[in-house]
Amino acid sequence: MWSRLLILALFLVPAQGLVTLAFAGAKERVRALAPNGIVYVIDEQGTELIKQNADKAFVPASVAKVVTAWLAMEVLGPDYRFKTHFYLDENRVLYVRGGGDPMLVSEELALLAPELVAAIGPEPITGMVLDPSYYPEKVDIPGIENNSRSYNALNSALAVNFNTINAVRRGSSVVSGEKQTPITPLAISQFKARGPKGRGRISLAKDPELSLLYAGELLEAFIEQAGGKVDGKITIGPVPPGLQPVYVHLQSRTLAAIINLLLIGSNNYIANQVFLEIGAARYGGPVSLEKSLKVANEMLAQHGLQDDIYMEEGSGLSRGNRFTAQGLAKVLDLFVTYAELMQGRDGGTNKTGTMSGIRTLAGYADTANHGRVRFVIALRGGGRLRYSVLKAIEQGL
Repeated sequence: MWSRLLILALFLVPAQGLVTLAFAGAKERVRALAPNGIVYVIDEQGTELIKQNADKAFVPASVAKVVTAWLAMEVLGPDYRFKTHFYLDENRVLYVRGGGDPMLVSEELALLAPELVAAIGPEPITGMVLDPSYYPEKVDIPGIENNSRSYNALNSALAVNFNTINAVRRGSSVVSGEKQTPITPLAISQFKARGPKGRGRISLAKDPELSLLYAGELLEAFIEQAGGKVDGKITIGPVPPGLQPVYVHLQSRTLAAIINLLLIGSNNYIANQVFLEIGAARYGGPVSLEKSLKVANEMLAQHGLQDDIYMEEGSGLSRGNRFTAQGLAKVLDLFVTYAELMQGRDGGTNKTGTMSGIRTLAGYADTANHGRVRFVIALRGGGRLRYSVLKAIEQGL
């Protein structure tokens, strides 16, 4: 009897009324799933569809990378490319000035080395000097801990493979953990000292000089693979005044491609390299966290977000970062032109954030009645719960 009356009632409700019922149902479903959670949803016109604790500040974790991505695309532009400069003096000493390239990985060195050897000639290099002066001697990023975990890798003007070493122990020997990366003496010694018993990746956060020397060793290995030779020592120092570059390597990936990797892979090292670059681009080198935070705060204030987005760094590692859902949703709206850079293999266009006691999720969701909405979810614990909330948003709106 009741089911018949319900069917009859639905026939009598206008189409707009059905949408309203579904809309109300979505809000109730979200409230039932996460009664104390932060959930905020707006449509393309900025209309609030779901608003639950949306003005409360929360720790964003890696969702902070969305703000970093937006800032970088606005300040640097999608076609921006990081540069690494190479110099050769009359004694065939090679000088390498780092430019903070976050994607100076083995595959990039394999592209770089033949071009460099072609520029300097095949005669042996009598020494290699690494110039990290584009960054201060030590960059203190809130949230980065001094340990061997790869997500705590030290930011640097000149670092390779995200300032990490990937290796495998085989008995008493250590071999590379990836076929594209030659093993080097420093990599072996560092992995023996701090690496796991089997396979793993460690950061070089303990000593900035070690990370520079490892970059030099790996560059040397790729130079030799390309037909060149390095006879002398690898040292650290400045490029002599007046010496002109013989080769300037432009990163093969545009900033847009790097941002895509940053958002999908959630790499903390890349995030803060990019974040540091926006300050130097606006106010000149060397980079500093203070310059980048100044740029960030200026841009946030231009959009009325100075009270909604507070950043201490660009990766989300710091628990001192504080966002409101309303503020982050506004950033998502500003970033919508580049939304596809957030799209992962599962087809979702969103970014997760995970720390102890913190589970966040933000991005774009396609709904039947409200088009593509911008959503922010911040919960305490419950890793899968945020996806249940998102499903309720997608199905209910």
